Amino acid sequence: MTSALTTFHHPNSRIPSLLGGRVFDDFFDNFFSDLPAQIQRSTQGYPVADIYKSDEGETMMEFALAGFSKDDLSISIQPEKRSITVSASTEDAIDENSSRRIARRNFSKTYVNYDSNLDLAKAEANFENGLLTVRVPARVEVKPVEIKIQ
Repeated sequence: MTSALTTFHHPNSRIPSLLGGRVFDDFFDNFFSDLPAQIQRSTQGYPVADIYKSDEGETMMEFALAGFSKDDLSISIQPEKRSITVSASTEDAIDENSSRRIARRNFSKTYVNYDSNLDLAKAEANFENGLLTVRVPARVEVKPVEIKIQ
């Protein structure tokens, strides 16, 4: 059995690679020519959130929000939609008189409890050192029950 391997070199490629030689050139060309679109794509996942279950069975939501104050933040619970919305709005996102270019982003993220296993009305929030923590307890009727065998 014989096999043949044919190598094709595109006339516009400068660096052969698995992705093609123009991939990196195209990336950098597009990055600088359409910077607003690149910034929007890079911030779609903002803010960084960590959602996990505590040892007590509560759902914990932690948001890294450096640069925000407690007054900038809002948490809205809509029991009929089984949702929690965390949002922030800042008036002075960029200080034009400062040489520092730190921009705080406005955002709104909605999380839905599709399983209806959380007691949204008993949610609590704490904001300290740029970390927003939202604690949502499990509904009593959905907590595991241990049955003693007789």
